[in-house]
Amino acid sequence: MIIRPAVKEEAGRLSQIAHEAKRHWGYPEHWLTHWKDDLTISPDFVAANQVFVAEDDRQIAGFYALIIRRDRAELDHMWVAPEHIGSGVGKELFLHAMQNAAGQNISEVEISSDPNAEGFYQKMGAHRSGETVSEIDGQPRVLPRLTIDPKL
Repeated sequence: MIIRPAVKEEAGRLSQIAHEAKRHWGYPEHWLTHWKDDLTISPDFVAANQVFVAEDDRQIAGFYALIIRRDRAELDHMWVAPEHIGSGVGKELFLHAMQNAAGQNISEVEISSDPNAEGFYQKMGAHRSGETVSEIDGQPRVLPRLTIDPKL
């Protein structure tokens, strides 16, 4: 497996992975429709941000996007294709993102996590720093907000 910068022509495949990975958690289809814009990666987004893909056998297995703001960063997207979940792709992408951030003297990386991914991020060293509350189907949905020092 190699991790390399994404190119804008891969935006469609990255969007497909994000949608499939979210669907993997068993969310209702109308929720996925509601999240369509948030899960869609545009060529402009790839061109304007640090987006990296994990490639296995010339196939994209997952990706992440790191948004830099001065000495802080946001892990804006990190998705693994469902057939690669549990294979170590997520761990390698996360470690690459932290090395990338540390190399840019980033003091803190923030993550808005899907509740299903919080345990993964905590295992990788992130800690809960808060919550973001949204609403869907008239019910509150709490998203963990995590932070990590990429130099650890």
